[in-house]
Amino acid sequence: MSNENYPYDREALRATLRTLDQVPGVAKPDPIMTVDNIERRFGGMVAVDVKHLEVQRGAITALIGPNGAGKTTFFNLITGFDQPSNAQKLIGGGDASWSFNGKTLNRTSASQAARVGMVRTFQLTKALSRMTVMENMLIGANNQPGENLFVGLIKPLWAARERENIERANDLLQRFKLDAKKDDMAGDLSGGQKKLLEMARALMSNPAMIMLDEPMAGVNPALTQSLLDHIQALRDEGTTVLFVEHDMHMVRHISDWVVVMAQGEIIAEGLPETVMTSEAVVDAYLGAHHDKDLGDDDQINTGFIRAIVSEIEDELEEEEAR
Repeated sequence: MSNENYPYDREALRATLRTLDQVPGVAKPDPIMTVDNIERRFGGMVAVDVKHLEVQRGAITALIGPNGAGKTTFFNLITGFDQPSNAQKLIGGGDASWSFNGKTLNRTSASQAARVGMVRTFQLTKALSRMTVMENMLIGANNQPGENLFVGLIKPLWAARERENIERANDLLQRFKLDAKKDDMAGDLSGGQKKLLEMARALMSNPAMIMLDEPMAGVNPALTQSLLDHIQALRDEGTTVLFVEHDMHMVRHISDWVVVMAQGEIIAEGLPETVMTSEAVVDAYLGAHHDKDLGDDDQINTGFIRAIVSEIEDELEEEEAR
């Protein structure tokens, strides 16, 4: 699954990213995806209003923000599961546009997005419960000649491809430690195992970029490190990773770059150790008036978030001391 045309050197990439201006919409040295003027409105409410965003090829980019910031809606838009409110076919002459690997997508379907190499997972896993783990894997493979009605009637025309898909599925299931479950029904897996299955299934199409929507949500702590290792391994093999996550320690641990959304807009971008303690991000999570006196409940909530920020700052100081 490695990308020989893009050998990964995290330190070299991080050194390059450190030279960038840490401002919303900053140009990246080698963007795999570029988004311009994408909006999504629900009645009078603006869910997404992204003016410009570039995602660096070969990096792990975290998309963070408070609940309701528009992160999942943004994922839905660029992967074809939803359409922007300013798409040309909706209001005529709209200016929403985004490209992936040099190909303009704009108004596209989820299947078209997957075919160009952009695959996603979901907050709530989409494992097909009444199919086996292996069957779930096989439906994730692309370019299957047997899906053609007439070719499917002649087994020699698709049998070789089927064997290749089964071999690849077995390799991925072994990698994700699900090989012992391959004949089990997907609905019998634990929540964490379903997350692993969904990630493994997404890799069946060998995507250039995988988009993970809260991969740690509902996962047993025993599987958390396994998921982290898999995400980092994908990056090391040349797969670009864009993920939504609320666990700030995880974000800081594995991310090369962090993008912050609030009220549908990109309000900050930068290296994790910088952007996660910036004033704009603290304001987004705590509110612009977080320095003022608060009620008891608000003090509990903001105290918890401040503790996280303080802990991150302490870790940074320890690293600098070393």
